[in-house]
Amino acid sequence: MSNDNLLRLIRTIPDVPSPGIMFRDITPLLGDAEGFRQTIAALIDAAPSRTVSKVVGVEARGFILAAPVAEELGAGFVPVRKPGKLPWKVVSQDYELEYGTDRLEIHEDAVGHGDTVLIVDDVLATGGTASATIRLVEGLGAKVSGLVFLIELDALGGREKLGDYPVASVLHFS
Repeated sequence: MSNDNLLRLIRTIPDVPSPGIMFRDITPLLGDAEGFRQTIAALIDAAPSRTVSKVVGVEARGFILAAPVAEELGAGFVPVRKPGKLPWKVVSQDYELEYGTDRLEIHEDAVGHGDTVLIVDDVLATGGTASATIRLVEGLGAKVSGLVFLIELDALGGREKLGDYPVASVLHFS
C-alpha cells in the first residue's frame, strides 16, 4: 500500500472541533488492517531515531500509533494525557492549540535520566502539543531523540516551533 492509499483512508471533516478547522480523521485508516500495518511500518521507517528506551504517545490517537511502534522498537511505551487521567503523581505542561489552550500530564516517574525518547503523535499542526511534550520529557531528565508524526499540516508551521529536534512525518497536507 502506498502513501497515496494511506491518504485515501484519511477522512477530512470540516469545522471540527471548531469552525474553520479541517479535522483529519484517521479512524478509517486504523480500521483497515493493511493500512494500519503500513502506517506503523512507515512511522518506524521515518523515525529520526530507532535506538530509544521509551516511546511517548500523546492522547489519544498518539497512543494508538505509539504503542505498536514501541513494541516493534523493543522500547517501553509512555502515555502523555489530558489532566486528571493519570492515577499517579504527575507533572503538567500548558500549551496552545490552533483553536485554544490545553494541558498535558505525564507520570513523574515515567521517564528519567538515561532514557532516550521518541515522541509519536498522529498530527503535527501548530507544534503546541509536541513542544509541551518535549518540555515534559526533558523536565524529567530524559533526552528527546526525535519526533515522528503520521500527518503534518505544513501550512500551520508546527515544525518551526520544534527547533533543532529531528522531526519526520509520513504524510503531508498543505
